[in-house]
Parts: sequence; structure tokens; C-alpha cells
Amino acid sequence: MTSPAPTQHRPVLLRETIQGMELKPGMTVIDGTVGAAGHSSEIWKRIQPGGRLIGLDRDPEMLARSSCRLGDSADLIHASYLDANGVLEHLGVEKVDRLLVDLGLSSDQLADDQRGFGFATEGQLDMRFDMTQGKPVHHWLNKADVAEITKVLSEYGEEPQAAQIAAKVVDARRSQPITSVAALREIIEKVAGGRGRAAGKSHPATRTFQALRIFANAELEHLQRFLTITAPYVLKPGGLLAVITFHSLEDRLTKQALADREVWADSSKKPIGPTPLEIKMNPRSRSAKLRIGIRAEAEIDHISAES
Repeated sequence: MTSPAPTQHRPVLLRETIQGMELKPGMTVIDGTVGAAGHSSEIWKRIQPGGRLIGLDRDPEMLARSSCRLGDSADLIHASYLDANGVLEHLGVEKVDRLLVDLGLSSDQLADDQRGFGFATEGQLDMRFDMTQGKPVHHWLNKADVAEITKVLSEYGEEPQAAQIAAKVVDARRSQPITSVAALREIIEKVAGGRGRAAGKSHPATRTFQALRIFANAELEHLQRFLTITAPYVLKPGGLLAVITFHSLEDRLTKQALADREVWADSSKKPIGPTPLEIKMNPRSRSAKLRIGIRAEAEIDHISAES
């Protein structure tokens, strides 16, 4: 197996996340979305000596990148953050001190023509984090009716032209299945009046691609179950959870979960965003928000490890 190309990804809110997690030597930490190990490499430095880092990712290619960077210093496991409890049982670890999930795509994933995450690529419309599971999203897109497509684009992308895009998709696939990023991008641009990205504005395909990715990977369902079941169960009382979100749907779920005072003793009142300098250096960080919750000290009877 060849080594992955050098990462182009810059971890967002790195300084704020590391400071907010209040890391100390000897801690056990899970990075539930280890990716290219941008956050994890800094976490590892701060929990030594004696600390343990466990990195999870649904994307095998991201695990290969993190392995190149972390080597044997971390336990790297192909799993969703939702399955953290099962991973801990397998490793013989009872609870952890800190837990991080960064819900954004990496620059490497967006640039990969074979994945279909980015509307600027030219490959297949796949969009799965784990390409060993399920089917590419174009299989669904070529079978779903107008109402189903409209619902996904509206709920997961908050796309104001969801119905028009859905109708165009169904019409276009009558002559040829829509299997490529380029084909879907062209349909969306036609609905938008033939325009691509306007100066200072996002591309008209942004919301549709977000919606299809969230749908294909059941991202919001994963996040909600993680926040209400997995995270409270695997964290020690007094442990910290850090969540980096990138759109309002994720942030809303996170805010609501951390407001449960039976589970979370405290949380940052307002999310922490990027500095103007970070936005300038890494425009993708613009929509990032960091929220931190402190696990309640008391045991919670109604929390179950089952997912």
C-alpha cells in the first residue's frame, strides 16, 4: 500500500480547542474524527508523559494519513465516534478524560476526485465517508422522487430552491443517469440561472452538496445519538467534550444537548469562532464553531451505552 500524499488540511480552531480542552499529562483522550491528526498531534504532546490517545475515523483513507503522522503513539481505529464505547471496551479502557469531534470535511477529502464531496471536482458522485459501506449517493439520487429529493435538500441543506433542483434532477436523469459531480453541478447552475460562483458568494451547489453528504452518511442522526448517549457514557465525571461544528444544523443539536444540566454540568455560553487572521489564512474556517461541555459529576441512570 502506497503512502498517502502529504496533507493539505489545516485544522480549524486549533489553539482554541487545545486551550479549551485543558489537557494534562496522563490523560486518556479520544479524537473521534482524527482525520489527518492536526488536532491529535497537538493533543498527544500535552498528555505526555503517561497519556493515551485514541483516534477514530469512519474514513480509512484519513486513518492512513493520521498513521503517517502519529505512528505508534496512538491507538488508531476504523470506527465512528458513535461507536466509542465499543472501542473502549475492546481496548480495555473504562472512561476517558477528554473527547473531541471535529465535524468538518478535510481539504484532502474535498479535493479527492474519487469521493464526490466537493462540487469543484470531476469524479463520481459518491459522498460516503466509508467507501466500504453502503452505496454511492448517486444510486439514491437516480431512484428518489421529487418529494424525497426536495425533503433532503431542504432539511439537510436548507436550500431555498430545493424543489426546483429536485425537479430538474428527475427530469435530467430520464435521458441519462446522474453519476458524476459535474452532471449534478451543471443541473444546479442551470436552476441558479446559469451562474457558477459569484464574487464574494458561495457557489449555488454548496447547500445541495452539503445536504447529500449529510444524508448519505446519516451525519445528524450520528451526532444526536453521540451527544445524548455515547459522549456522556464514555466521559469520566468532570470530563470535557469539545465539538467543532460547521453549519447551523450541527451547532443547534450540540447546543441543545449541552443545555441538559442533568448530563452536562456546564458549557460555554457562546460558541467560540475563528479569529479574523485564521479566516484570512484558512477561509474554510469561517463557519466553524467550538462548543465545550463539562460532564456532570453525578452518575446518570437513564444513559445507556446502547446505540
